[in-house]
Amino acid sequence: MAVGMGDTGPNGSSIGRAPADAGLREVSMTFGRDTLRIADARDFAAGYLAAPVKGRRHALPEDAVGAVLLVVSELMTNAVKYGSDPIELVLARADDMVTVTVRDGGTTLPTPRPADPCRVGQHGLEIVAALSQDVDIRREPPGKRVTARIALS
Repeated sequence: MAVGMGDTGPNGSSIGRAPADAGLREVSMTFGRDTLRIADARDFAAGYLAAPVKGRRHALPEDAVGAVLLVVSELMTNAVKYGSDPIELVLARADDMVTVTVRDGGTTLPTPRPADPCRVGQHGLEIVAALSQDVDIRREPPGKRVTARIALS
């Protein structure tokens, strides 16, 4: 399903998707913190991962899909808890890699912490790092961007 730029998605979010004939190489969705349900972001990502891609004959491995969905959940949760509007989720696929990028208007960068099994909560970046090939955290106008690259094979 191709949705044009500026259309409205779940809970008033805006949706931008590549045309269907582009093989869905990159998609994005922008959310408001007050209306965002993390499940909507996961559903958006699941739909993207399930979409047919030229040259791919088989479904993506279940564990890779699970890893991408967990990374989306963790990054979106962090953006809601610690960021500010707008929150944008961008998914891109190239070869055997999915890139998950979350942008928000907050300027405080998340700080990875050392593993601590006694700490309650604040393990999101640990989880993202464990599931990803690499994680990049940067300031950019007007806030910050966190990008994780997850292998699909």
